[in-house]
Amino acid sequence: MGEQASLAAALRASARVLVFTGAGISTPSGIPDFRGPEGVWKKRQPVYYQDFMSSEESRREYWDYKLEGWESFRQAEPNSVHRSLVELEEAGKLQLVVTQNIDGLHSKAGTGDSRLVEMHGTNSKVECQACGQGSAPATAFEDFKSKGDCPRCSCGGFLKPATISFGQGLKSEDIERAMGAATSCDLVIALGSTLSVNPAASVPLAAARRGVPYYIVNRGPTDHDSFPGVTLRLEGAVEEIFPVAVSAALEPCSDEEVGHQV
Repeated sequence: MGEQASLAAALRASARVLVFTGAGISTPSGIPDFRGPEGVWKKRQPVYYQDFMSSEESRREYWDYKLEGWESFRQAEPNSVHRSLVELEEAGKLQLVVTQNIDGLHSKAGTGDSRLVEMHGTNSKVECQACGQGSAPATAFEDFKSKGDCPRCSCGGFLKPATISFGQGLKSEDIERAMGAATSCDLVIALGSTLSVNPAASVPLAAARRGVPYYIVNRGPTDHDSFPGVTLRLEGAVEEIFPVAVSAALEPCSDEEVGHQV
């Protein structure tokens, strides 16, 4: 059995699939990678949350780099990987998507809120750091672009895209939902991630340590490649591998195949 066929067979046999996604699934949609050889963090130093909260200069630097990527995020459309995950959800097989991505493309593709955890937040809204109110980001970005003043909420608090910055803790409810899925899924798949950023990358490991089949699809090495619980490591472009496997998994079984499964 080929590697893609093995992944398809695992998907076909599973009813509670946990999928962990990283930047590699969104680069085909035009979203820049943050940690790759040409990633954002090779060109810019990140602004830490504590500096954002305490320094107007740091807030301006933060909004400036966010503005650089705003058009890419705003214009990006989901690709075949995002759509394949929606197909799994519609087929009743998807337990949860846990993503490191902040591009909002899973939601844009149609993944339901009850089936999605955005571990590192999302660029699809801004949040007040004082009162917690969320709103659409366009006005804040346009105001910063035209005036150069860091956006503020009507309450006076600092507005910030609803992403988790360096030095800012993950939301406890997101960790609980992700780890809850890891304890009850019957298949875990990591797509397009180097699996190097924790605690997010500990989610698929938690499932694999239960003995759940663990498939990794990525172009380039990952930090989990040597983990003995990995069932199969597929090398290559996620958009060329995963959608094909999903399509094969969701195809109606022939009478002969049904007979073999009984």
